[in-house]
Amino acid sequence: MSPSRRTILAMGAALPASAFLSRAAVAAGTTGTAAAGGSTPAPVIPVSPGDSAEQILAKAAHVVPTPHQLAWQRHELTVFTHYGMNTFTDREWGSGCEDPAWFAPERVDVAQWMRAYRAAGAQLVMLTAKHHDGFVLYPTRYTRHSVAASPWRGDILGAYVREARAAGLKVGVYLSPADGAELPHAWHAGWVTKIRAKQQAGEPLSIEEQATLEDGDRSPSGHGRYGNGSARTPRTLPTLVDGDDRARAVARGELPTFDVTVDDYAAYYLNQVYELFTQYGPIDELWLDGANPWADAGISQEYDFATFYEIIGKLSPETVVFKAPCGIRWIGNEQGVARESEWSVLPVTGDGIRMQIPGGESGDDLGSRERLTGNPDVTSLRWSPGEADVSLRPGWYHHPEQRPKTASQLVSLYEKSVGRNAVLLLNVPPAKDGRVDAADVTALTSFRRALDRTYGTNLLAGARGRTAAALTDPGLTSGWSPAGGAVTGSLELTLPQAAAFDRVRLGEDITRGQRVEECAVDVWGGTGWREAAAATTIGYSRILVLSSPVTARRIRVRITAARATPRLAFLGLYRSGGTD
Repeated sequence: MSPSRRTILAMGAALPASAFLSRAAVAAGTTGTAAAGGSTPAPVIPVSPGDSAEQILAKAAHVVPTPHQLAWQRHELTVFTHYGMNTFTDREWGSGCEDPAWFAPERVDVAQWMRAYRAAGAQLVMLTAKHHDGFVLYPTRYTRHSVAASPWRGDILGAYVREARAAGLKVGVYLSPADGAELPHAWHAGWVTKIRAKQQAGEPLSIEEQATLEDGDRSPSGHGRYGNGSARTPRTLPTLVDGDDRARAVARGELPTFDVTVDDYAAYYLNQVYELFTQYGPIDELWLDGANPWADAGISQEYDFATFYEIIGKLSPETVVFKAPCGIRWIGNEQGVARESEWSVLPVTGDGIRMQIPGGESGDDLGSRERLTGNPDVTSLRWSPGEADVSLRPGWYHHPEQRPKTASQLVSLYEKSVGRNAVLLLNVPPAKDGRVDAADVTALTSFRRALDRTYGTNLLAGARGRTAAALTDPGLTSGWSPAGGAVTGSLELTLPQAAAFDRVRLGEDITRGQRVEECAVDVWGGTGWREAAAATTIGYSRILVLSSPVTARRIRVRITAARATPRLAFLGLYRSGGTD
């Protein structure tokens, strides 16, 4: 399955150099460059210590997505697939001590998963190839804690990639850096003793401690590489194993090699990253996560994100990577809800790899004027769009006693994620029988039907004027801006006939940046204008849900505050069609 070096390098050949920015480029400020009145558009624009508030805002108005960030945002809905050892132990969190024999599906109907995901309208799907327990869903060469050591002996990831592509879906992979199977054995034995003492004392146990206690007579299944204190030493990727089937391809230069200086666990993780991209690529999205769940218990692993991002960027520069310099970010909760004011342009501190969002990802305000200009430690402004993750069921893994969310709940989540300038990452976990539960399929199908009933017909279609046509087509680069390069302005449109609507969808041309800070939609009541809805940010998509339908033939959109001349790319009026 391994592609040639030429194939690997061709994956990102159509993308500009800005598609993946090196740490050196960011540190040197060779991304966006200052220009009169603002900056050259770029996904990263440096902030200088002497920049005034006005200069910083002008730079923020010119931060734009990379081509692959833009494509990722336009998918709108990604389906997450949590499936693995936890599915068979009925847990949410594994210990890493599980017997691979416990993973024993009678069948795995991945094609049925894809039919269910397509029924929901997903365009990208993402599998948890390795969760925090360390059990790997493809036959990796680097641990026995994988499907290769199970009675099933299949390749979940391989089937997932194959069936997703057959269904016309893009593919993502979640590869957790946390790995309970790689905990040092001696440390783990001591920790089990402490957990048992806590239990006997009547103290509450964490989810990690509970899983470990349940498997307390078993040792971690790996080689003790996580948090073992090993030194960073020179290594070569891939690290060939005995009888490695890639040896000839590596020797002939058909597969690339990389020299890195890392510790034991980073080498293990990077070898798996290498397997993912060279055997299963192209991969459209990669989630690395940042969980370090055993730190409070005394064992911690420093994740070498700088090297991770470097190798990923060389293997596949077009992949959108979670928390990477030109990737995506967690929305800050696991409820699938974005902020009322969700900015994709964020201030960050630190260099290109070890960047930090001031206040963290869960703050109420990440990108306002105050956040951009109020922190002297900000080093750059970056395009960092949010991904709102939530599970269809109460748990991330399938548990028979749980029930899925209703279609009405899912529509509300769509409007509070996609409708607030984010991407909805909806987890749909297959059951132990290897299929997506029938109740889940029903919920997903009803969800998509409800969205189609509401958003399938734009009541603005057919409105008078060239501008109306530009605002109702699917393209991002056609639309409307205030005359004369003004920062604020208003647009009036007349519908073919009066229509009742209770949803308004707005969208900016984000290829030019995200600029609108305040806007409103008015309706003509016969003698004057009345405000029907108002918002702060727009971004790629903003859905305004009215408390009750309004009927009008004339509408007006007002942009009352922006960071530079705004460009409205889309306007839609809709009437809720209800759910099944």
